[in-house]
Amino acid sequence: MLEQENDASDSDMLGISYLNALEYCPRRFYYECVLHEFIENAHTIEGTMNHARSDSGYTTMDDGVTTLRRVWIGSSRLRLSGFADVVEIEHGQFIPVEYKKGKMGIWLNDHVQLCAQALCLEEMTHLSIPVGAIFYVGSARREEVVFSEALRAHTEEVITQAFTLIEQHQMPLPLEGKRAIRSCLPQLHPKCRDCSLEPLCMPREVLFLGNRPEILSQKKLHE
Repeated sequence: MLEQENDASDSDMLGISYLNALEYCPRRFYYECVLHEFIENAHTIEGTMNHARSDSGYTTMDDGVTTLRRVWIGSSRLRLSGFADVVEIEHGQFIPVEYKKGKMGIWLNDHVQLCAQALCLEEMTHLSIPVGAIFYVGSARREEVVFSEALRAHTEEVITQAFTLIEQHQMPLPLEGKRAIRSCLPQLHPKCRDCSLEPLCMPREVLFLGNRPEILSQKKLHE
């Protein structure tokens, strides 16, 4: 049913879920994928718990729909590998389904991750996969995602960017928030507020020092 054609070694493959991190924040991607730094917080723990059922590995059939859970997928062409939370098969059509803990919104990072899963499934099944779905636990709603040519092209661009960042070994700058009025530090970018890596990343401090070259010059003199 699913052919595993993998000419690349495991060390050459990129985990599909890292694409979500990269689209959300390149610096987070670098911490997790290159430096292997990961910090748990309430949001990450809740996300892990919400994946418990989809990670069971069970296969079920209901009303003509076969549901595969925790399905390994990969692509030699894209050098990607990972697990799909769920793959539904209905009338011969494969539909990747991703589970997310948050509420439904405009989340391009989730769409990129799901589209990458579809590209892997297409390579494995030799079938066209036009749509997938994301179930947002916080909203108890399921969003259909159409894999348009634009989304496919953007997803492949993100994959290329990922390997470029890995090869360059240069950490991206933090996302920049609005300028604070009564503080020397900039405000946190909205994406940073619930990020588990914020205490390690220190985005405001890094951006502040980056805008104060005289401080960096003094630091280098004392090294």
